[in-house]
Amino acid sequence: MAEKFGGYRWVKSGYLDNRTQGMVVGTMVFAAVGPVDFYLKGDFKPDIAGRIFSFTNSRFSDDPDVASRLADLGTFQVGTVSSISFDPHPLLDPHPYIEWFSSEGDHYRIELREGDARLLEPDEALRYEEASGKIRDAYAARPVPLPAKPEPAGEEWF
Repeated sequence: MAEKFGGYRWVKSGYLDNRTQGMVVGTMVFAAVGPVDFYLKGDFKPDIAGRIFSFTNSRFSDDPDVASRLADLGTFQVGTVSSISFDPHPLLDPHPYIEWFSSEGDHYRIELREGDARLLEPDEALRYEEASGKIRDAYAARPVPLPAKPEPAGEEWF
C-alpha cells in the first residue's frame, strides 16, 4: 500500500457530501487531471458527520510536472474513508483533513489550511444535490472492495 501524495498542493477545489450515512460522495479538481468524482464507503468524523462541505485550496500549485505523479489517480475514486475531519488530531490546530484508501489499496491524504473549507448551510447544499445524487446512483449498487492489507515487512518499529 503506497501513499500516493500527501499535503495539499495538487488539489484545487471541490466538495464532499456525507449527508447519506455510510457514504461520502463528491468531486475534487486536481492539477493536470481535472475533476475527479468520489464514492467512498464510510463517514466523516463526528465533528462534521452527516454534513457537506466545499473547499478552495489557498496553496494550490498548478504544476504541469504533476501529471506523471497523478496519472493513476483516474477520474473516479472508489474506496473507503480513513479520516475526514475539520479537527483531525487533539495535538494539532484544527484544519480540514481528507484521507482515504482507494479500492486498489492506495492511500491518499490532503491537508488544507484552516479557512480553506467550510460547511454548507442546507440552502447552499442544494446546488450539489443533483451531482451527489448522480454519483450515489451510479455506484451505490456496486461493491466497494476493502483495500488490500500490506505485506508485513518483517521488521518491528518502536
